[in-house]
Amino acid sequence: MTKAKELIRRTDRVSGFDLDTPGCISFSGGRTSGYMLRQILDFYGGTLPKDVRVVFSNTGKEMNATLDFVRDCEINWNVKIDWVEWHESKKFVMVNHNSASRNGEPYDKLITKRKFLPNPVTRYCTSELKIKVMKDFMLSIGHKYWVNYVGLRYDEPHRVARLSRAKDKERWDSEAPLHTEKRTVKDVAKFWENNSFDLKLPGINGKTPLGNCDLCFLKGKNTIMNIMKNYPEKAQWWMDQEKKQLGTKSKDGFKFRSDRPDYKTMLEISKSQLDLFDFDKSDDACFCHD
Repeated sequence: MTKAKELIRRTDRVSGFDLDTPGCISFSGGRTSGYMLRQILDFYGGTLPKDVRVVFSNTGKEMNATLDFVRDCEINWNVKIDWVEWHESKKFVMVNHNSASRNGEPYDKLITKRKFLPNPVTRYCTSELKIKVMKDFMLSIGHKYWVNYVGLRYDEPHRVARLSRAKDKERWDSEAPLHTEKRTVKDVAKFWENNSFDLKLPGINGKTPLGNCDLCFLKGKNTIMNIMKNYPEKAQWWMDQEKKQLGTKSKDGFKFRSDRPDYKTMLEISKSQLDLFDFDKSDDACFCHD
């Protein structure tokens, strides 16, 4: 039995947007989580219950447009969003649009501390920079147990299925209100087409390739090289991390992934191509989501 089972759950909820509390709305800074937040706000007439917090975990590798979008949601919808960042000695720090890291500082310090790069098997970047930071924040404001609300849609059953695989140590239950209400990528796209503001990043087939960490190693190779072709300056941070040589995890050198070229090589390949690459359909953003 998980620790979260000590939560008292209501039986009279009338909608997926009718929340059990205390609750944490995990806001990624993308269109889907923004749409979820708006639907929850509408259910409550524009004001969230006092014991529901909206939390955005900044890694420092988000696009500036993502940070602007989080700020725009706060201002236009008059909703408080708690901005948090991982910190090597304080667990986390509170930041805002002005003070949020923009050059990967939290991520860089975490890699230095762990002495090896995260990879598809050991995704400690997600667990430390996102999940644990939100957990420490909720504990810091006095909640022992809570419900975590994530922006997974009805057309993402494989991701929703992961929510039921909670570990015994977790203090929260996870729910996907958009999945419960059978909302799909079409609903999300229609909403933002008619909204007064939007995330200023391109959307392709319901995905935002530049969302979350800009060149995240969980994105497909073609997606990464396509982004590099348009934003070559984004490659430098990732190349610098692979230069650190903090361990001996790979005989080919210290890389985020052993099943494809390093970031320096991918950058060179992207420069040599005359046409844009296709975006990969298999991108896996793990906990991080649009």
